[in-house]
Order: sequence, then structure tokens, then C-alpha cells
Amino acid sequence: MNATYDVLVLGGAGVDTIVYVPELPLPWADSHLIERGIEARAGQTGDFVALGLSALGLRTHHLDLVGDDPFGDLVRAFHRDRGLPFTGVPATAGTKRAVNLVGPDGRRLSLYDGSRAAAADRLPGELVGSLASSSRHAHVSITHGCAEALPVLRDAGVTISTDLHDWDGENPHHEPFAYGADLVFVSCAALGDPERTMRRIMERGRAGTVVATAGAEGAYLLTADGLVRVPAVAPAGPVVDSNGAGDAFAAGFLFGRLSGEDPLRCALYGAVAGAYACTVPATRTEAIDRAALLREAARLTAPGPGAGGAQGPGAGRVSPPGR
Repeated sequence: MNATYDVLVLGGAGVDTIVYVPELPLPWADSHLIERGIEARAGQTGDFVALGLSALGLRTHHLDLVGDDPFGDLVRAFHRDRGLPFTGVPATAGTKRAVNLVGPDGRRLSLYDGSRAAAADRLPGELVGSLASSSRHAHVSITHGCAEALPVLRDAGVTISTDLHDWDGENPHHEPFAYGADLVFVSCAALGDPERTMRRIMERGRAGTVVATAGAEGAYLLTADGLVRVPAVAPAGPVVDSNGAGDAFAAGFLFGRLSGEDPLRCALYGAVAGAYACTVPATRTEAIDRAALLREAARLTAPGPGAGGAQGPGAGRVSPPGR
């Protein structure tokens, strides 16, 4: 089959209000003067994955629930201005919103508005199936309405990936995604024992590959061959914002996977893309392109002094993380 799209991205469309705060945690006070301004812009997890994939040359379509409101207009403009195909299904509860507090070191605290999900809102199965049948792969966000789409995607025969973000390994909301995807990303942020959770995902679900990202400490890659540590890639510029770094990692990894690379090379691509994202302020929506990604990956894996990266001397078998 000649697919129209390389990746169908489901969910994760919304608007963030970015607030650069003097420190995190923010000290209690009646008020704070915000020197760098406050800005609302489109760009949540699905938006950033779609942007990252497109920047790497993958044909991408984004599908999600979005409101008929000014915030929905921002989402639609985000895709239109960047040439990203987008289908917005009307959301009666309005467009997803969040406030991101960003500290001087780039760390982020996100406040998500849980009221932007109506129980009756769903992604139409026929629409999901039609787009999936025209795609090679589907990346599914854990936002409202996407869990019900998983069986439709499986029936369409596409491979599936998902990002569980800061799952604690227990919240049942994440389980359909964790156990229904072929490739699972998860952050180590809330996991006391990342390896245990990673192995449980593989044992209970469909995943043949699980990746746990650990920020500046790199990532862990679990396949049938075992657990491998993936070193972090040093950003080429100052770290100003961690918003979107995990989404960029997922986009880079998927680029490698859909290009036929082995999992370790895919993880290197993810680390390069994630490092780049940390140098971009959240108020600017920008992703690394294919030429820059491949150039940096080649530099990191070239023989000689200073070479390293996920396939260089820093990668290898590890003791279980979190123990």
C-alpha cells in the first residue's frame, strides 16, 4: 500500500500560556513581576510531535478534538501556517488549555485544565479508520477521546506509539495506552523503579520497545535484547526551556524507526532532537530539521576524540535504573 501519510498523530492539540517565573518552586507572594512577559500560544504534545515529524520530512496528519473558540483558532492557525494537515473534530468543552511556569534553568511546571473534556466528545471511528488506513503509523496522545480510537487503529493494521509522559505506573487512565501500543515512551519523573514499569509494559501489553526518558541523565531503552542506557546529548546552546523536549525525542525516535534504523540509532535521533528543543524558548515553536539531525548524529558517532552519543562509548548495558 502506498500510504498518503507516514504518521497519523491523534490528540494533544491545545493552547499553553507560558509564564517565565524567577524561580521554581515559586515563592508565595501577593504578586510577582514577570520580566519576560506572558504569552498564550498553540502547541501541546500532539502539536509538537506533528511539528517535529514534519520538520524531519515525514508526511504527517494531526487529528483531534478542538473547540470553536479563540483558542481553537490558534490551534488551526498553528497548523495552517506551518503546512501541517489538521482535522479538528468539534469539542463541546472547548480547546484544551494549560499554563506552563518556566524557571530560569528551563524546568517546567504545567497546570492542565481538566474541565476541557466532555464525556460525550469522541473522535469518530470512521474518520479515525479512514485516516489510519492511509497512514504507515499512528502516534496516540493520552488526551481525552484517544483511548477509544486504539481498537480502530489496530483494526486498520497500523503500528502504534504513545507517550505516557509522567505516568506513576499506577494511574489507570494510562493503561489502555501503555498496553495497547507497539512502542511506548514514558518519563522517569514519577517512576520509583523505571525498569520495573518498563518490563511490566512489555509483559502485559503489545510493546516490543519501551523508552523511559530521564532528562539530563539520558534515557533507558528496553527491547527483547535487554535494557540499554542512552546517554544524553549536550545541547548546542544554552538550555532555556524544557517544554516540548519529550515530544521532540518521540519525533526523532519515530523518524529513525520509520527510516528502518535499529532502536539504538532511533534513540540517538531522539536524544539529538530533544537536546535541540531545550535550546528553543517555549514561546517559539520550532523543531530540528532532518539535515541538522543527521549532521549532529553523524558527528556524535564519528570515530575519534570527543565522539560518543547513543552508539558511541557512552551507551551500554546498565544496572536497573531507580534502584
